[in-house]
Amino acid sequence: MSMRTPQVEPDPTLPPEITIYEVGARDGLQNEKAVVPAAVKAEFIRRLAAAGLATVETTSFVNPQWVPQLADASEVLELLGDEGLGPRRPVLVPNERGLDRALEAGVGAVAIFGSATESFARKNLNRSVDESIAMFAPVVERAQGAGLWVRAYVSMCFGDPWEGPVPVDQVVSVAERLMDLGCDQLSLGDTIGVATSGHVARLLDALHDRGIGVDRIGVHFHDTYGQALSNTLVALRRGVTVVDSSAGGLGGCPYAESATGNLATEDLVWAMAGAGVRTGVDLEALLGTSAWMAQHLGRPSPSAVVRALTPAPA
Repeated sequence: MSMRTPQVEPDPTLPPEITIYEVGARDGLQNEKAVVPAAVKAEFIRRLAAAGLATVETTSFVNPQWVPQLADASEVLELLGDEGLGPRRPVLVPNERGLDRALEAGVGAVAIFGSATESFARKNLNRSVDESIAMFAPVVERAQGAGLWVRAYVSMCFGDPWEGPVPVDQVVSVAERLMDLGCDQLSLGDTIGVATSGHVARLLDALHDRGIGVDRIGVHFHDTYGQALSNTLVALRRGVTVVDSSAGGLGGCPYAESATGNLATEDLVWAMAGAGVRTGVDLEALLGTSAWMAQHLGRPSPSAVVRALTPAPA
């Protein structure tokens, strides 16, 4: 018999409450080869919200040629209606054209996505780091002017498949430049999942020393090497309270072949529940949602908790 809930033993080294920034509908699905219908995406977002995930990234206004899976961004937001708007429903925008579409749709929050390395900036944005920051500047300025909440993602914070190790100072420098544009929150991306605990602590300390405190930071770990949850715990013990995760552990990165799925939201919720940390998420509802999406995708969820608690189909 599997235990449906962990035994609760409060961990005083962790924050009493965290905010889960759910990326399954965007980061999770962007890698899928078969296009998921807009109606299924909208229903997925509704179910995630109903399970208690207050912050759900909905889609991305990128060029459909780059990420065909997200070509239906406007349609998804139309299907969601008011549920897809507001400061807890961010959309990704790479440039001013993307921002125009986001503003037209009436969204309340946007995210830009930079890179700590030149190689990935070229692959992901077809620009150098300097050029990409110049491209983001008017996006952030106009978004802030329109009263939107703005997040900055930094990819490849802990290692890059083309460049190898990424110096902490280099990451801090790019992060600082993005936050200087006026962003509200910084998400540190371990795009290929190579971060380890000491590396996470060192980067957070270095950002703190440059005036970017944990109150403005979210962490985004991939589980390629099985380190996502342990790295998250290090960040939480340093005072971070925003964690990016993906329902069912969906996702990867279309431009980095060695990147596997994000930290699974269920694995995070289970760990937090056992430690007495509030997430506001109903694990049973979330399990049902991930099992439903796994059926749509035609394969089992990579999440360990989903596998432990969801009977395999006969």
